Amino acid sequence: MTMDPSPPAPHTPSVTLPAAPQTGARWRRIQAIYAGADREWSWFVFVAWAIISAIYLSRYAPQMHWMSLGDTDDNMRYLQVRDWLNGQSWWDLRQHRMDPPHGANIHWSRIVDLPIAALMLTLKPLFGAVRGEQLALGIAPLLPLFPLMLALAFATRRLSDGGIGWLVAALLPLSAEMALGMYMPMRVDHHGWQLALTAITLAGIVDDRAVRGGIVAGVASALSIAIGMEMMVYLAAGGAIIVLRWIVDDGAGRRMVPYAIALAGTTALGYLLFASEANRLPMCDALSPVWTTLLVMAGALMLLLAFAPLPRWPLRLAAAMVGGAGLLLFAWSLWPQCLTGAYQLSPELQAKWLVYIREAKPITQQARNVWLPLVSLPFVGGISALVACWILRRDRDRLWAITAFWLVILLSTALLFWQIRAGPAAQLLAIPPAAWAAGALLNRIVRGPALHRLGAALFVLLLALPFCAYPLYPHFAPFIGNSKELAKEKAKAAAKPKGKKKASATALCRTQPALQVLDQLPPALIFTMVDLGPRILATTHHSVVAGPYHRNEKAILDVHHAMDGQADGFRPIAAAHGARYLLICPGFAEGTIYQARSPRGFYAQMIRGNVPAWLEPVTLKAGEVLPYSLYRIDYTVQAKAPQDRRAAKN
Repeated sequence: MTMDPSPPAPHTPSVTLPAAPQTGARWRRIQAIYAGADREWSWFVFVAWAIISAIYLSRYAPQMHWMSLGDTDDNMRYLQVRDWLNGQSWWDLRQHRMDPPHGANIHWSRIVDLPIAALMLTLKPLFGAVRGEQLALGIAPLLPLFPLMLALAFATRRLSDGGIGWLVAALLPLSAEMALGMYMPMRVDHHGWQLALTAITLAGIVDDRAVRGGIVAGVASALSIAIGMEMMVYLAAGGAIIVLRWIVDDGAGRRMVPYAIALAGTTALGYLLFASEANRLPMCDALSPVWTTLLVMAGALMLLLAFAPLPRWPLRLAAAMVGGAGLLLFAWSLWPQCLTGAYQLSPELQAKWLVYIREAKPITQQARNVWLPLVSLPFVGGISALVACWILRRDRDRLWAITAFWLVILLSTALLFWQIRAGPAAQLLAIPPAAWAAGALLNRIVRGPALHRLGAALFVLLLALPFCAYPLYPHFAPFIGNSKELAKEKAKAAAKPKGKKKASATALCRTQPALQVLDQLPPALIFTMVDLGPRILATTHHSVVAGPYHRNEKAILDVHHAMDGQADGFRPIAAAHGARYLLICPGFAEGTIYQARSPRGFYAQMIRGNVPAWLEPVTLKAGEVLPYSLYRIDYTVQAKAPQDRRAAKN
């Protein structure tokens, strides 16, 4: 590597812009505040985060009180932390009350458990065990929101030449509804941390201090991968951008060397400290020996390239291509399955389970009211990045920075056509270029001539419209939807009863008061829907057969086979798992799949009231009618044709 003995001075955003023609004291005071805010930008971001967090904690107080962990992964994360604090081994991430005695193999790590556990232990002496857990689960998701806002603001300052575009960047996550949902109280799953670390990685890549940026990008990438593999594609793209810049400019090795060391070192440390017993095997869906080996080798390869005597870019390109091909060949020779699919699902599991998961479907299979607001932010960010590339074409460092964001926006948008779960990243990573455009326009409003101010103000309003896509879409839907779709929506709205909105069956069956009634029974294994399993574990002392976790394929398929098959096939499956009870929730979202797929199957028959004689209804004491039906499974009664209990009662 050819080291530049006198690297250029770090780029510091300048706030020295053309003065506005107004020279009044009030206007000068506004300009002084404008410039001062830029100097203390990190404190402004912290204050904004604190205010936003306080607002959301107040708004979500009822959900915290009732422990409304809406997503299955949030319930499982809570169980993982609680079991660890109650004595389960640091290295054991199995959920032992799911499909006992085998337990469910969960592929996560304990990195995200640490802040949740710290909050629980800190708040318990102050507020008691129950209230301490409620507050911890409310506060924990808001913690990664601060580094996310800070990273977006930092990256925008790197792209900008003064102004307060960074403040726009810090606040724009509020308009990214799909991404913002990852940071709401009670959303304790790991996606918020992964998105924040990905934004930090991009901030490190565009940092004008090469050594600092390389270290930050390498550490953030490795931590995100140690948490989970969901952001692997974006992080690999970030590493490729660093290598690409080195190919074009040998002096960019000042960033690649610390990045490679930080990536390899943090990955190895993450594996040693956080890989569970199950992940010590060559697994494809977590930081295991597979990815630890490949990432450490990738870091070593980048170091070798950086210090090789390659003075011309064609030589550097050829060396990088040979090295990358060699790494891929090594991975293919040892773990070919990991290069074709991280989750290793069987065709049957994909057909019966994965295809029904909404976030695993591409954007082309989503309704317009889902995809149109979703793509508005990436669209504006991509256009803004192209405009910035033209304006900054003579500023080589900032041109590289904006190009990096443009490439990532293209990647994240393309991934939407694979799975819509790429939506949060697509929204958040598009923010810095969009905020750069907003900041440039605000600069013109504050400091430009009068006519320029008017034009800039109009452009700001135009730029703001896509960020209001979620709240504004219902009002503009009649102008962009076709008549058939609108007629269907109006017919559905007219068919709904007026008055207070009624909660769905899925929501009612998951409430803490409804499920805690089950604790009137001694601990037992309850056979129920896959998606209801984690919630029952989190709110009761019972066990379940399965949850939506791909490593437990047999248990998931057993539930599907039992619900889709005939009544005489249910009992052998339930007996194999040791189930004592069956819980049915009419109208539960997963149940509608069984009804549509197998209209003569066991679940569909149960919903129609055709209950086998070997299922005995269980009555529980409750203050109100329970939203589900509970049956005791009698294995001694000879199997007979199902009888319609409702007809018999009549």
